[in-house]
Amino acid sequence: MPNNVAASMRKGSTVQKVLLPGAKLTKAASKKKDEDEDPGEGWDEWAQGKALIKPPNQLELSEAELKEEITRILTANNPHAPQNIVRYSFKERSYKPTSAVDQMAVHFVLEGSLLHEDSDEARRLRAKEGLPEETATVDTGVEPDEEEPETSDTPVEDGREVEEAGEEDRPDSVASKTDRKEPKVTNQFNFSERASQTLNNPLRERSCQTDPPPRGTFTATATQWDIYDAYVEELQKQETNKEKQKAVASKKDNDKGKKKTLLMETQTDDITKVGKASKIFERMVNQNTFDDIAQDFKYFEDASDEFRDQEGTLLPLWKFQYDKAKRLSVTALCWNKKYQDLFAVGMGSYDFSKQGRGMLVYYSLKNSAYPEFIYPTPSGVLCLDIHEQHSYLVAVGFYDGCVAVYNNKEDGSEPMYKSTAKTGKHTDPVWQVRWQSDDMDNNHNFCSVSSDGRVVSWTLVKNELVFTDIIRLSLNAAVSEGPEQQPGIACGTSFDFHKQIDYLFLVGTEEGKIHKCSKTYSSQFLETYNAHSMAVDAVKWNHFHPKVFISCSSDWTVKIWEHTINTPMFTFDLNAAVGDVAWSPYSSTVFAAVTTDATVHIFDLSINKYEAICQQPVVAKKKTKLTHIEFNPIYPIIIVGDDRGYVSSLKLSPNLRKKPKVKKGQDQPKDSEMEEAKMEKLLSLLREPEQSTV
Repeated sequence: MPNNVAASMRKGSTVQKVLLPGAKLTKAASKKKDEDEDPGEGWDEWAQGKALIKPPNQLELSEAELKEEITRILTANNPHAPQNIVRYSFKERSYKPTSAVDQMAVHFVLEGSLLHEDSDEARRLRAKEGLPEETATVDTGVEPDEEEPETSDTPVEDGREVEEAGEEDRPDSVASKTDRKEPKVTNQFNFSERASQTLNNPLRERSCQTDPPPRGTFTATATQWDIYDAYVEELQKQETNKEKQKAVASKKDNDKGKKKTLLMETQTDDITKVGKASKIFERMVNQNTFDDIAQDFKYFEDASDEFRDQEGTLLPLWKFQYDKAKRLSVTALCWNKKYQDLFAVGMGSYDFSKQGRGMLVYYSLKNSAYPEFIYPTPSGVLCLDIHEQHSYLVAVGFYDGCVAVYNNKEDGSEPMYKSTAKTGKHTDPVWQVRWQSDDMDNNHNFCSVSSDGRVVSWTLVKNELVFTDIIRLSLNAAVSEGPEQQPGIACGTSFDFHKQIDYLFLVGTEEGKIHKCSKTYSSQFLETYNAHSMAVDAVKWNHFHPKVFISCSSDWTVKIWEHTINTPMFTFDLNAAVGDVAWSPYSSTVFAAVTTDATVHIFDLSINKYEAICQQPVVAKKKTKLTHIEFNPIYPIIIVGDDRGYVSSLKLSPNLRKKPKVKKGQDQPKDSEMEEAKMEKLLSLLREPEQSTV
């Protein structure tokens, strides 16, 4: 190339610059060349690629182990706390596992040594160590010179700084230093009330707005003459009415009696209409008042029975009381067989040192506030029984030995029939009365038992009671027949007639024995059972099985018997004196008993032969004792009476009124046959010569 100049060579689309020998680059060209040759900082690191650096002691994990999620849950349970601690339960009389276990574990405890400077303990500590009050200041991390600077860069406002300097020159400037404002300590505790930190709900007013009733203003001035004229006008009206009645009566002397009776009938009809309307109105008011109880009575079923292992509960319903019978005890209960909501209550006293008046009252489930019928009696009522067919007749036994029959259809409080000393009344209290089937002449009759040892049959003949002694009880096996054996008379306390055999009945005595007797063979007992160690309070035949009966006593026991065996089939100890026992009308194996510790016990032998499936106190007061119990013949409720004159009604939960299920493919038997077979199955397991004690 001529003149040694740079030549440009073009090769394709690439241009190359060639530097000839001896040529020099300028400063700008040299810088540009360096930039072309050096790509920049970090170029070597980026070009070499990224490498993963691991520490030498790192754990080597596989890919699956790295992807695994490990979750740890921190709980408040102490793994070393014991889980099998048991404690003795005095209520259930057995050892029960304790669910409440102390889960707290103490790892470290350090008692603090800091004291608040204003506390009494801090002052005592200062006085003990001899420290002055000014030196005991809280360390705030600031030097003393920095806390109180002598010179201030802030501008002087209104000569305030000059005044402060003047005060320091005074002799009492030492006192002013102590009055200076101390810096705020940041670590002080804030003792503020919690109530000041919460938001109170705003007050709201809920009211019902109605239209006001129409009003009118009436003013008048009454003087003595106005009042006198009003009385005179009223007297004149009464005299005119009397004259009209005399004129009407004098027109027809022959029909005088008929008109009087017609007038009386119309008056009584008006009274009865008003009384009936007021009774219906009273029931409506009470049902509205106690609507929640009525809803529970009809619809409520305890759903928790499914988790109680065949145990049940009692739901309290209505409570019946009469103000004039508060000091009397409930001595008898009986349901009306025709009107299932009506029951009779006998009022008296079991305290023989405080005997007085008594009372017979009728209550209805439709009105728990006031009785339907009230019959005051001169002597205490101890027993009663409502006729099964003629439900308006009720037989009553008194403490003074009389028996009486009341008729609900008749007005008045006096009985329709009553025994006297001339007509063979008992000489001791009458403990039990029971209606019997009508005799050959279709006369009503009932039986009674008393402490004088007589079992008497009473027949309602026209206007009097005719008595016949069925049997006289004695202490030995023979029946007493004459007055010479009076010292050996046994005191009868209860009896019950067989449901199917009319002439067969059981009698419980004060000595604890039960005698099986017959009305057709009154010279000797058919059987004697050494039942209890104290008086037999109640003895009752089973409604379904013809051979089974139950008895209870104050010796704390309830026993179930088969009348062909001298020993009881079941014996239950209830840990308190048993006042009454009753078979259920829907099952042959269910019965209930009440004890003096205010507890109701319900047993179902087909479920548990050893203990009750329900034990529930039904009275709140500890001094109250339960005296009697009765099942309703239709509804799943029971009524319980106590010694304070109250009657409580309770609903049975579903577990307490179960009926046996029939397998598919089998014929549906009658209820009576099914219940009898259920009881017979239990008895077949226990027919042994020895007593079966439960």
